[in-house]
Amino acid sequence: MEGTIEINGLQLFARHGVFDFERLNGNTFELTVHLRYPIGEAMESDNVEHTLNYAEAVGIIKDVMSDPSNLLEHVIGRIRQALTARWPQISGGYISLTKLNPPINARMKGVAVSISW
Repeated sequence: MEGTIEINGLQLFARHGVFDFERLNGNTFELTVHLRYPIGEAMESDNVEHTLNYAEAVGIIKDVMSDPSNLLEHVIGRIRQALTARWPQISGGYISLTKLNPPINARMKGVAVSISW
């Protein structure tokens, strides 16, 4: 049986962007991360050792986000790689990364890149 761990609306400050001022000033980013994995053992055992620990996943995401990238695509690729390296049993997922205040002269809620696998 498969299940999904969902991390929804995680807001972090980071310094991603192609412009020097984005790296200097930083920005607020919002992430949604859904990870599919075999859930049966955790359902039976009630033991955190048998699940994808979402607190640990958030720590991994924070660590990746602390290392600046030019492109949001690069960031989500690094997040995916770090999470699947930690939990090889992840069978698929979804990551969306939104820059809430992009350096664009337009009114918007943000710009985002997402992947599904």
